[in-house]
Amino acid sequence: MARLSSARGSFQQLLLFAFLLITALLVGVSLRSVFQYDALMTQSREAAARALGLSGAAQSLAERSAAMERAGRQSLVLNDAVLRRRFDDAARDANQILDRLGSNGLPPFGPTMWRGQLNVIEGLMNGTPDTALARESSMAMQFRDLDTLNTNIAQQAQFLIETQNNALDKRIADARERLMRQVLAASALAVTLALAFGIWLARPFHRLERAIIGLGQNRLDEPIDVRGPADVRRVSQQLEWLRLRLTELDADKARFLRHVSHELKTPLAALREGVSLLEDGVTGALNPAQREVAHILQQNTVALQNQIEALLRFNAAAFEARDLRRERTALLPLIEEQIEAQHLQWQANGLTVRAEGEPISVVVDPGKLGTALANLLSNAIRFSSRGGTITFDVSSTADTARIDVSDDGPGIAEHDRDRIFEPFFRGERQPEHAVKGTGIGLSIVQEYIAAHGGRIMLLPEGPGARFRIELPRST
Repeated sequence: MARLSSARGSFQQLLLFAFLLITALLVGVSLRSVFQYDALMTQSREAAARALGLSGAAQSLAERSAAMERAGRQSLVLNDAVLRRRFDDAARDANQILDRLGSNGLPPFGPTMWRGQLNVIEGLMNGTPDTALARESSMAMQFRDLDTLNTNIAQQAQFLIETQNNALDKRIADARERLMRQVLAASALAVTLALAFGIWLARPFHRLERAIIGLGQNRLDEPIDVRGPADVRRVSQQLEWLRLRLTELDADKARFLRHVSHELKTPLAALREGVSLLEDGVTGALNPAQREVAHILQQNTVALQNQIEALLRFNAAAFEARDLRRERTALLPLIEEQIEAQHLQWQANGLTVRAEGEPISVVVDPGKLGTALANLLSNAIRFSSRGGTITFDVSSTADTARIDVSDDGPGIAEHDRDRIFEPFFRGERQPEHAVKGTGIGLSIVQEYIAAHGGRIMLLPEGPGARFRIELPRST
């Protein structure tokens, strides 16, 4: 999918596609709801029309039966042809009403019996005048039976109306439930699509962020190849070009430093040797002023040589930080090993050094982490007052392992706190009667800790200086 998107669309186009897809899904559900609503409204109107038709037809049938009875009985008594025609017209209308009832779903049993009863009544309409009164009396009884049939047909019509209404109510309830399921399914699908597209489209940006952080942390050995939309792919290619360029510049810087350091060391060694010869009086005895000048030259050549060697060590540390040989290492034994390695230095200053805390193991390069801890310990020994205490405290959170290093020294001046990790920076609070430091110890510590994916910070609590190392436990 990533290759497809990188070849066919930009991030903006894919975002628009995702928006249109989700919109089409919701619009489709909405239109389906409208169509179902229209279908239900049509069925409701048809059911209402059928109910009115059945109810009206049943009432009309009773009215036609009453008209038939009046016309038929009067026709027999009076022997009137007009009344006979009225009877026939009412019978014809009643048959049409029965047809309408049948077409609206009334069971045929009732209309059949009604027509059979009508045939009996029509048979009584025919005969001689001298039997008219007897036939009229029999017709009255037949019409009472016909009224009973009218009542049964009316009840059947009412039952049919109720049945149709119940069926319509059930269809409406089923449609409502079906529509609710569709809406919930469409909403869930829309949310799922939105989350899926969001995560899928955001993933390349997280990778770009990690790549940029890697460049910022000088991890230049990791190629940058971020799959994704076309514009993200272009940014990935530009970052890869930047990584290669930074690698070249870093290599050029290292070669330059090595070359310059080598070129400086040879004449500097000759200069230092020449100053030593002058101080030893090989070229002749020196007067006090000349000896003082020679001593100043000797001190500065030694300081310059130390700076050059420190520069080489820092440059080497920056390159070594990229080549980690990780293994699971217990932190407390590693700290105690560094404390033991420098026991002569801290014992000479009357210091107490202790390691305490949780027995935590992390996957690190023990050599480089040990160097970082050794630099922190050496720094703390140099700045601690005689008789003071240096403490290594190991603790942890769910994601990180912490090492706090604190001493009883003068601490870091407020205006120096932001620069203490810069190479060759020395703060103003330097210990008295101590050899001047090179200012690269903390820089090397920062390089090694950053290479492990961790960080080192100066905590604000005092007295003295307190550093905290945080290492990821998942490494």
